[in-house]
Amino acid sequence: MSEILIKNACVCDPAQGINCETMDICIRDGKIVDSVSGNAKVIDAEGKLTMAGGFDGHTHSAGKINVGRFINPNDARKNLVPGLSGQVARTEKTRAQVGYNTPNTYAIGYRYAKLGYTTICEAAIPLLAARHTHEEFKEIPILDKMGLSLFGSNWQVMEYIRDKEPEKLAAYVAWGLKASRGYGVKIVNPGGGEAWGWGKNVSGLYDPVPNFDVTPAEILMGLAEANERLQLPHSIHVHCNNLGKPGNYATTIETMKLFEKVKPSRDRQSLHVTHVQFNAYAGTSWRDFETGAPMVSDYINGANHLTFDLGQVIFGPAVTMTADGPVEYANSRMLHEKWNNQDIELEDASGVVPLFYSPKSFVNAVQWAIGLELALLVKDPWKMMFTTDSPNGGSFVNYPEAFTYLMSAKRRAEVISGFPKMALDRMVLPGIDRELDFYELAVMTRGAQSKIYSRPEKGNLKAGSDADIAIYDILPDQIDPATEYAKVKKAFSGAAYTLKDGNVVVKDGEIEATPKGRIYWVNAKVPANIDSTVQKDLDLKFKKYYTVSKSNYMVEDMYLENPVEIGTEGVF
Repeated sequence: MSEILIKNACVCDPAQGINCETMDICIRDGKIVDSVSGNAKVIDAEGKLTMAGGFDGHTHSAGKINVGRFINPNDARKNLVPGLSGQVARTEKTRAQVGYNTPNTYAIGYRYAKLGYTTICEAAIPLLAARHTHEEFKEIPILDKMGLSLFGSNWQVMEYIRDKEPEKLAAYVAWGLKASRGYGVKIVNPGGGEAWGWGKNVSGLYDPVPNFDVTPAEILMGLAEANERLQLPHSIHVHCNNLGKPGNYATTIETMKLFEKVKPSRDRQSLHVTHVQFNAYAGTSWRDFETGAPMVSDYINGANHLTFDLGQVIFGPAVTMTADGPVEYANSRMLHEKWNNQDIELEDASGVVPLFYSPKSFVNAVQWAIGLELALLVKDPWKMMFTTDSPNGGSFVNYPEAFTYLMSAKRRAEVISGFPKMALDRMVLPGIDRELDFYELAVMTRGAQSKIYSRPEKGNLKAGSDADIAIYDILPDQIDPATEYAKVKKAFSGAAYTLKDGNVVVKDGEIEATPKGRIYWVNAKVPANIDSTVQKDLDLKFKKYYTVSKSNYMVEDMYLENPVEIGTEGVF
């Protein structure tokens, strides 16, 4: 039995309504408990800010990030955030590290842990390429991991929707999650991946997908019904149509409205919309491009059925990577950048393009502002997760810098002062004086994720929860984040302590231990007769189209270290 007592912690735990109160935290065998014996090891937090371990609910950390490493090899040497990027030699406790936007697997684990994060969700797993994703998961130390499996342009999905076979669709989704060892359903530019195989795209929710006679709206609603039929822990996770296009805010709101009458099967949202910054653009072209955040925020403030994450832009180099193949082609042609394109057989498309966000570009400046406008205009922080869609909007190692933007109007004004006047006319951020506090920041980086992903043991410090804890060198009652934002950034850049399952993995901003994290995946049960029929359909697909056999397709148990199987019972 291992026991730890954290004394004199200034606890910020929104799940319990605790707002920077001094108290003790008791840990036994990797879990938070009500009390420990007198033999417990003592950590004196000395009044420092203490939160549950951070939970990045949407990041790209395994899988196509490897394509980003190949296409952008110079990233390996970029040291733009000292201590959290660039080349770092191996030590007695850590492996060698390289990279900034596309760091190696070891660096991903170490750097998240230094920030006080203990759980991440890989946002896009192609079913066919899931083995590679899990191979990288195995090499990411410390962190618990989960991934979202791609279904939005899948042939079998679209055929079952076209043929009005909802039970078979749900059974196929259950099989796909098991085959990929995925945690939830990801939909990227629904139907657009298939259209891109023919050099086309879909232009909106009701534009038919070539050769399948279904629309993006039908794909969304069909997969939402399957998701709820299977009672999955997470809602469908949607990258909307028309991402990155001026005027797309209208498509985003239209997509959100589709789900107003969808009844969730669990105590969670019925829709999660991802990296909304990239889908909150107004205007008709890049010439009259402007923020659409006020309109999107206004809708979200009046809705109770959805959640979202930001996709905040960070100035400097980034690497965009997405299953939205058409948008990456557009990026490469517009920016004259390198481009990788992939067609994932019967399942989806993808692309990777490196780029640079400059504060001197009025478009990039407005993009930066839109993310912050969404965070500050949406009144309820429980509806949102803070993300940069790493590395699409910028690397996760920049989270501490971004937190200062949320907490300090003065800091935002400093950045805005360097923008071109054209940008100032296209945003509303200069007129927003709201500044988030530590409690609201804890919601957006921990508490909301626990609810959104139905992981009650994560993102909080309740008895029974995982002892994943971050202690930061901040005395909340002696600091004003609005003016002392440099101190805030420094503290969040290197935790005083990060504990994973009660083990000290970071101390004074340095790695102390590198345990293996868990892999969460969902095994949804379906009736045997329906599953049998679906398997016969799949046998034909594999025989006729796939380049791999069905027997070699599924991720095997040997690929998962410390797996946590989440079982659900489908309703048929």
